[in-house]
Amino acid sequence: MNFALLPVFLALGAFVGFLAGLLGIGGGFTTVPVLIEIFSREGFAGAHLVPLAIGTSAASIVFTGLSSARAHHAKGAVNFPIVWSMSPGLVVGSLIGPQIASNLPAVIMAGVFGGFIWFGAWRMLRNKPPVASRQLPGRMGMMAMGALIGTVAGMVGTGGAFLAVPFMTRCNVKLHMAVATSAALSIPVAVASGAGFVIAGFHKEGLPPYSLGYVYLPALFAIVVTSTLLAPVGARMAHEWPVARLRYAFATMLFCLGAYMWWKAFHL
Repeated sequence: MNFALLPVFLALGAFVGFLAGLLGIGGGFTTVPVLIEIFSREGFAGAHLVPLAIGTSAASIVFTGLSSARAHHAKGAVNFPIVWSMSPGLVVGSLIGPQIASNLPAVIMAGVFGGFIWFGAWRMLRNKPPVASRQLPGRMGMMAMGALIGTVAGMVGTGGAFLAVPFMTRCNVKLHMAVATSAALSIPVAVASGAGFVIAGFHKEGLPPYSLGYVYLPALFAIVVTSTLLAPVGARMAHEWPVARLRYAFATMLFCLGAYMWWKAFHL
């Protein structure tokens, strides 16, 4: 292992932890592209770059999400009925997503990930006011939506906030509550998808040392240390800052990351 990378992983964890608390995201949109670049420079096998980055990101979200959700819960902002109703579908989808992702060529996965980043940015910028009468669907509808979000999130190594937050706000859940609830929803997604990537990569050849399936443990441990410390800071600020302004800033960053992933898709 290259110990010179530890400060990079620690800084990455601090950044994604802060964003996780601030916007209810798991941090995968930021973590995955950075890890792909680091793993590429370290000479990891090209076929494993994307799933290894996504699997490591998913595993880190378990701890980041717990820290963020705990801080939001202290503010009374987490809607637990939504969490319970969506969790079964989230778990099933998050187990399926990694199996799909691990069997796709790295070029396709990078392109798909870039596309979903742009989709999330567009949804953030669009910010279309919801229909006043629209409400959350029933139990089966919530489970189905959870399965859809879980599958996509499991494929791309995120907590699913880029789909979950627009879905909840579209159903007239207040934005602050949607952000807080999304942080809690990221936990079952990350547990299932992280386990899925461990299973998907368990018998793969050519993985770097200190890997558990498609989870690179040195990066995971370093990211978790700082992300869990900074997530509560972001969560506190989320209840103080105007979220609309932050939405536009974050959407701009997503567009840049999406462009980077499309560029990477043609250079893997």
